[in-house]
Amino acid sequence: MHHHLPSSPETVHWGWFDAALPHLLAIDSGDRVTIDTLSGGPANLPGEGYDVPPELLRVHAKSQRRLPGHILTGPIGIRGAKPGDVLEVRILDVQLRQDWGYTFVRPLAGAFPTDIAAFEQVITRIDRENKRGLLPWGLELPLRPFFGVMGVAPPPAWGSISTIQPRAHGGNLDNKELVPGATLYLPVFNEGAGFSVGDGHAVQGDGEVCTTAIETALTGTFEIHLRKDLRLDYPCAETPDHVITMGMDPDLDTAAKDALRRMVDRVAKDTGLSRERALMLLSLQADVRVTQLVNEHKGIHVMLPKTALRKAG
Repeated sequence: MHHHLPSSPETVHWGWFDAALPHLLAIDSGDRVTIDTLSGGPANLPGEGYDVPPELLRVHAKSQRRLPGHILTGPIGIRGAKPGDVLEVRILDVQLRQDWGYTFVRPLAGAFPTDIAAFEQVITRIDRENKRGLLPWGLELPLRPFFGVMGVAPPPAWGSISTIQPRAHGGNLDNKELVPGATLYLPVFNEGAGFSVGDGHAVQGDGEVCTTAIETALTGTFEIHLRKDLRLDYPCAETPDHVITMGMDPDLDTAAKDALRRMVDRVAKDTGLSRERALMLLSLQADVRVTQLVNEHKGIHVMLPKTALRKAG
């Protein structure tokens, strides 16, 4: 079955995840769902001559912004999901919803938190049909849209948490590999899982060093499968060609070690290699990338070609 969840003041939560949020839609494992998302507060709106989704203005007027963070659409419940299960989120399609996006820098944020003296924002004009973005100084960029935030409801004991810091429930992963054709795996902490999505990015480099990508409104289509045969304690992903493990921590070295340990575990399980040989293989074939430096909990993702997962013979 194919469902649709539009964005509106009634379907978004602005700035926080919480296990207590009621599910707005219930779907079965294997169903597809198309989700509309919004991005930005009143300070991020463009001037005249741009298409502003009317529901964004209604969200600004009516929705509570409980914590600093993103506008997320959801949560969606998956029937039968229980703590300890895994959601397999297949990203089928991502479409640009508007003809503009914003990027800003501000003091005390980004990779150089003490180097920026004042807030500055630019608006990029988006050509949705050709997936091109025109920056104010004339540079045109090819766009590769993806969602910065995809996550499930966190453990109930966490209460309300900001959408800014990525954690075990997923959330603000900002992983530019999660485009159509990729699959994200999320551990489930609550009945129904409670999947939410937002923080649309038209394009972003690894690191997201100024704090923002080209932030914009997106529509995504997902096929969500409930996996009771998997056990995960942290998000991971795959693309058609690679498996991906992740680590997030305030310390970048710790994030890298966590992501690498998870990939060593994956390689040893899939191939039968010892952990020592698995680590050697990663040194030869894996890429260790900085996902983002700017979400307080920094991110590392390790990408390993699927061709390297041949069983030991």
